[in-house]
Amino acid sequence: MTPELSALRADTDMVWLIAAGALVFFMQAGFALLESGMSRAKNAINVIMKNYCDMCFGAVAFWLLGYGLMFGANPTGWIGTDQFAPHRVSDSQYGMLFFQMMFAATAATIVSGAIAERTRFSAYIVGSILITGITYPVFGAWAWGSLHGGTGWLKELGFIDFAGSTVVHSVGGWSALAAIVMVGPRLGRFGSDGRAREVLGHNLTSVALGGFILWLGWFGFNGGSTAAATVGIGRIVLNTHLAGAAGAIGALAMLGAARQPVLMTTAINGGIAGLVGITAGCHVMEPAFALFTGFVAGALSVLAGWLLEALRIDDVVGAVPVHAVGGVWGTLAAGLFKADAMFDLRQLGIQALGCAVAMVWALGVSLLMYWLIKKTMGLRASTLDEQRGLDFTEHYEVGYPEFQQEAVHRGKQ
Repeated sequence: MTPELSALRADTDMVWLIAAGALVFFMQAGFALLESGMSRAKNAINVIMKNYCDMCFGAVAFWLLGYGLMFGANPTGWIGTDQFAPHRVSDSQYGMLFFQMMFAATAATIVSGAIAERTRFSAYIVGSILITGITYPVFGAWAWGSLHGGTGWLKELGFIDFAGSTVVHSVGGWSALAAIVMVGPRLGRFGSDGRAREVLGHNLTSVALGGFILWLGWFGFNGGSTAAATVGIGRIVLNTHLAGAAGAIGALAMLGAARQPVLMTTAINGGIAGLVGITAGCHVMEPAFALFTGFVAGALSVLAGWLLEALRIDDVVGAVPVHAVGGVWGTLAAGLFKADAMFDLRQLGIQALGCAVAMVWALGVSLLMYWLIKKTMGLRASTLDEQRGLDFTEHYEVGYPEFQQEAVHRGKQ
C-alpha cells in the first residue's frame, strides 16, 4: 500500500471513529429522556442534571486518570501505569481518547436512573467521578488494556467482550445495585407488609424517545468499536439491530407467558437489554444467534425486575436487570455462539470468569465507595426534600412551572 493510500485509510478510520463517538455521546440524551420520563415530574430536572453533569465531570476524570489506568502501559496485566492526562500525543491517540471517554460516561450514567428521586446531587457526582476515574477503567484494563505496551490478564486469557457487555454495562449495572442498596428505596415504594407500590413515571413519551435514541447510539457504540472503517461493521450493526428487536419481543413474550399487562416501558427496557446482550459478541456471531441472544436478554430483564421487586430493591428504571443481567448473559453468549468455535466450554469458562470478576470488583468497590459517601457527605436527600421533589430543593428549578406553582411559591425552608 502506498503512503498516500495508507494516509487516506488512516483518515477514513478516524472519521468513522469520531462519528461513532458522537453517536455514543448522543446516548446521554437517550438516558436523560428515558430516566427523567420514568421519574415523577418533581424530579425531572434533577435526573437530567445528573445525566448532563456526570458526562462533564466524568470526561475530566477519565482524561486525568481513567484513560491511563485503562490503556496505559500495563506490564503486569493489572493496571495502566502511564498516559495520564494525555498532552502532546499523536492525533490518533486523541481520537481514541475521545471515543473511549464516551464509553466511560455510559458506565457511570447507568447509576443515575437506578437511584433517581432520593439521592443528593453532590453525592451522585462524587460517585460518578470515582466510577469513571477508577472502577470502570481498572476492570477495563484487565479486559481490554493496553494500547501502549503489555495487556490485561483477562484479555490474555482470551476473554471476549467486543464493545463492553461486561466492561461497560455490567460494571455500570453492579455499581448501580451497590448504590441502590446503600441509598434504600423511595419513600412509600414498599408497604409495611413488604408489598410493592407502583410509582408511575410522569412522561412515557420521553421514555419511548429515549429508547429510540439509545438504539440509534448503539450503532456507534458497537460499530465504532472496530476503530476502523471496515466491511466487518455490516455484520456488527445488523446483529445489533436484530438483538435489540428480539429483546423487545422477548420481554413481551415473558409478559404474555405470565399473563401480565403488555407495558411499553417493559418492551423498551427489553429492547435495551437485547442491545446490551449483543454488545459482547456482535462481531463473532451469525445473525440467528444474535437474535436468540437478544430474545433471551429481554426475557431475563423482565424476570430479574420481578426478582428485585420481591427483594424490595427499588430500581427506578430497571438499570440492574437491563445492564447487569443483560450484560452477564450477553458475555456468556459471546462464548457460546462464537461462529468459528460454537459451544466451546473452555471459552465459556473464560467468559464466566470475566463476569464473576466484574461483579466482585464493581459491586465490592461500589459498596465501599457509596458507604463512605453515605458516612461522610451523606448520600440520601432528606425526607422533606424527597417529598417536595429534588428539582426545587436541589436546583431551585422545576420542569413544569405552570403545574408546579405551589412548589415555586412556597420557597425552600
